[in-house]
Amino acid sequence: MSLLEALGNGTRLAVLRELSREPMYVSELADATGMDGKTAVHHLSTLEEAGLVSHYRRGNRKYYELVRSVELRIAPPPERTFILQADDADEADSHTRG
Repeated sequence: MSLLEALGNGTRLAVLRELSREPMYVSELADATGMDGKTAVHHLSTLEEAGLVSHYRRGNRKYYELVRSVELRIAPPPERTFILQADDADEADSHTRG
C-alpha cells in the first residue's frame, strides 16, 4: 500500500493524530478514536505496512508509535500545489527543536 493510500482514510488519520502525541496500546487507541479493537488493529497494521508506525512490547501490551512524520501541504488555485512529505519521526523532531 502506498503512503497516499494509507493516508487516504479518515480513521487512519485519527490514529496518526493520537500517536503523534504519545505511543499507545491498542485498546487505549481504540478508546481514543471511538473504534473497536479489531478495527484498530486493522488500521494499525495498514499504517505499519506503509512504514508510518511501528510497535514494541512492554509486558503483555503491544504499544504503537509514530516512526515517520508526514507533512501535507495543499495550495489553492492557481498554483494547485500538492506536496506530501514523510520523514523519520526523529529527524522531523530535530527540525522542529533545532
